[in-house]
Amino acid sequence: MPPYYLTTPIYYVNDSPHVGTAYTTVNADALARWHRLLGDDVFFMTGTDEHGAKIVEAAEANGTTPQDWTDRTAARFVEAWDRLDIGYDDFIRTTEPRHYAVVQQFLQQIYDNGFIELAPYTGLYCVSCEDYYTEEQLVDQKCPVHGRAVVEMQEDNYFFKLSAFEQQLLDYYEGHPDFVRPTSKRNEALGFIRGGLKDVSITRTSFSWGVPVPWDSRHVFYVWYDALINYLTVAGFGGDPDVFASRWAAAHHLIGKDILKFHCVWWPAMCMAAGIDPPAEIFVHGYLLMGGQKLGKTMIQSGVVGVGEEIRALKITEVSPLALADEFGVDPLRYHLLREVPLGGDGDFSFEGIVARFNSDLANNLGNLVSRVATVVHSKCGGVGPACDPASALAANAADVLAASSEAWGRWAPHEALEETWRLIGAANAQLESAEPWKMDPGPAVDAVLGNALEVLRIVAILLAPAMPSTAAEIWRRIGVAGDPVSAHLPGDAAWGGYGGGVSVVKGDPLFPRRKA
Repeated sequence: MPPYYLTTPIYYVNDSPHVGTAYTTVNADALARWHRLLGDDVFFMTGTDEHGAKIVEAAEANGTTPQDWTDRTAARFVEAWDRLDIGYDDFIRTTEPRHYAVVQQFLQQIYDNGFIELAPYTGLYCVSCEDYYTEEQLVDQKCPVHGRAVVEMQEDNYFFKLSAFEQQLLDYYEGHPDFVRPTSKRNEALGFIRGGLKDVSITRTSFSWGVPVPWDSRHVFYVWYDALINYLTVAGFGGDPDVFASRWAAAHHLIGKDILKFHCVWWPAMCMAAGIDPPAEIFVHGYLLMGGQKLGKTMIQSGVVGVGEEIRALKITEVSPLALADEFGVDPLRYHLLREVPLGGDGDFSFEGIVARFNSDLANNLGNLVSRVATVVHSKCGGVGPACDPASALAANAADVLAASSEAWGRWAPHEALEETWRLIGAANAQLESAEPWKMDPGPAVDAVLGNALEVLRIVAILLAPAMPSTAAEIWRRIGVAGDPVSAHLPGDAAWGGYGGGVSVVKGDPLFPRRKA
């Protein structure tokens, strides 16, 4: 089985998960599940980023210690991802001893290779970004990202010689055209590099909440340099060399565009400085927007955000994925996050959008097909599903959809893969509308129509499993198929002809009762 190592960003624990972080994580989880269907040796990780001045500030504001604060907030991410059915293989916290060891070993290698040196530094620092800005980058003398005042900091720092890797990075991008995707984000990263790279500060002495520098106990590593190395910690850096080599050669990062510079410029340069290859691929997605503004942590409201009128009244907020899951169900929320906003660009998020997608795709199309087929099987076939017709015209539809879905998942386009899956659902609904089996007498003609519809549902459940695993399993249960579509193997198990009939079909409550807007 070919290895496939997939990572999300690790999320900063200055507050709780929101729908923007859920968007990234659900997309990554669905991609991991797709690659498992293909038979790849998938290792999927996520986690939390727990160091830096911002954590110290948040802990003090809440009357506790940084460790207690990170313990509490990291648990919120675990809870949220478990609730959203995120099937990660490893959840890393950067306060773990294993991570400290890898950070120190990795950066010691860069230091030993001559790419880290001590120098004085004065700069304008945004605590929220954990980053420095020039006067030209400020907006009204404030951070351009968070709109908060910056502070002037002066201290002796260790610097990473990023400037030494300018040409090497350009050469690497030239030789690896798919290193950063999509093309627009690749060009943005190249713009950073071609604009000239300056050496960057990687340590602090103004606080102690961080990984200690092994060659100078007065310093701790700057949070971004510690955080990026988490991917190596989970990959097994410093452990079994064969395991690390296999996993790291298949490393695929999914990140948001706000951290493009760190991942697409700093991170590959760090890898080069330490003497290892950069990751295989970095895919950069856009923002979820509400009222034209990014959903993020900068204007958090206290308490759990509700839905409906409460969401409509907000401009930019911490929309709780747990509240949305309670309101719509986990799988419908996962489906909306995957289907509504293509990876790579910005997209709008709204309560109305979830309701519309729920009613049109889930209630009217998928849910209606499941209910209608089960009802007619009971009225015309005694509740026993008939076998599909190997020569059905739907067989060609299914083959085309499988090929198109596979191609879309392969290029990080879950929204297109799901659109293709709904094309097959639409074809099955159209055939039922045309044949009207509920008006026919029991017999071979009815059996063929219903058997074909049941086979479509079997295949749809497999194609849907990465996005809506619980729904896919429920569809298989209702049509009498043993096992779990999550454990299917592609492409073979999705080939036409797998529904042999002769099994009980279950009538049940509507999978997706229509919602009011």
